[in-house]
Amino acid sequence: MKPLLKTILIVCVLAAGGGFYWWKSQPGAKPAEAATAKGEGKKGAGKRASGPVSVRVVEVAPQPMPVIIDAVGSVESEHSVAVRPQINGVLEAVMFKEGEYVKQGQPLFRIDPRSTQATVDQAKAAVARDQAQLAQAKEQEGRLRPLVQKDYITKNEYDVAATAVKSLEATVGSSRAQLEQAQLQLSYAQITAPIAGRTGDLSVRAGNLVTGGTGGTPLVVINSTKPILVSFNVPQRFLDDVRSANAKQLKVEVAANRGGVTVAEGQLVFIDNSVNVQTGTILLKARVKNEREELWPGQFIAARIILKVENEALALPETAVQPGQDRPFVYVVRDGKAAMQPVEMSRQIGSQVVLSKGVKAGDIVVVEVPYALTDGSAVQIKQPGDDAPKRKDGAAKSDGEKKSEAEPKPQDKADATRAK
Repeated sequence: MKPLLKTILIVCVLAAGGGFYWWKSQPGAKPAEAATAKGEGKKGAGKRASGPVSVRVVEVAPQPMPVIIDAVGSVESEHSVAVRPQINGVLEAVMFKEGEYVKQGQPLFRIDPRSTQATVDQAKAAVARDQAQLAQAKEQEGRLRPLVQKDYITKNEYDVAATAVKSLEATVGSSRAQLEQAQLQLSYAQITAPIAGRTGDLSVRAGNLVTGGTGGTPLVVINSTKPILVSFNVPQRFLDDVRSANAKQLKVEVAANRGGVTVAEGQLVFIDNSVNVQTGTILLKARVKNEREELWPGQFIAARIILKVENEALALPETAVQPGQDRPFVYVVRDGKAAMQPVEMSRQIGSQVVLSKGVKAGDIVVVEVPYALTDGSAVQIKQPGDDAPKRKDGAAKSDGEKKSEAEPKPQDKADATRAK
């Protein structure tokens, strides 16, 4: 047993010595005492902690900012018509292209007119016959009138002739009405656009038999697009503001998405007569001229109502407002130090945040918050030219100097030419 114990002891000593040698040979394994003796660690850390933080600031100043309502809505046609045939027949021709913009009264379809044309001709013949009979009856009544006055014929004979005239006059009127009805049916053989607008998909092609009436699939649907309506819902808390400001014809801006570029503008034309009890919103509509058809029926859009302009609003760049646990805050510079100041946000317009509480005109607020900035930190305000490139003498380079550095010198150009 003793040789075994000696062997184990020797192995443990060798392992401990090897581990110590490996640790000593690693780079950066300088003892903490050496660093402390040289004064590097504590001195560097103290220097970093005591230096002021460089920040960019802006002075809070009143400026005009609009009071707006943002909402999401959709585009709808102000007038939509489903075009259907009014007579039966074979569809002979389609005189437009799908998706084409058509004018009111423009021919769209033509139905085989031969059947209705025959009915018109028949009605014309009936009118001519009845008119001839009426003319004959009037001549007969004219011949009998002087005879009855001289008592050459009985009054009953004259009354029969006069009654025949009146009866035939009524018959002629009825025939003419039938002719007009037949001509009206003939006019239905050519279908024209009832409104101006953009056509949709064709449901029936030429050569098919169509049936008149309100049932069935329409031949095509036409949606008016100039002008067009934009409908959207806003919370009911804005109802009084919208109603009071609507007397001045509220302007509505329309964008493809929230925060996007305005593609069209219109005016508010409709406020619904009741609030939706399920959503607590009120339906509004705006009419947009849409001359270039920027908006399309059924499209989802972002709408913005400009209620008024607040002339003395306090606004800051959104980068200055920081999120907090309870509410947002900003850093206000006072006596060379940054102080955390809670604020209340009223609204955001683009990259500007309008504040209702927390700051006042004249406050100096940090707009670019460094990571190391905390409440009470000493700050150094950056000047506008602090980030400009420096010359060797420490001064900022001018635009002319930057340009001259980029351009090759004349001697350099000559050397390059000789090298070629």
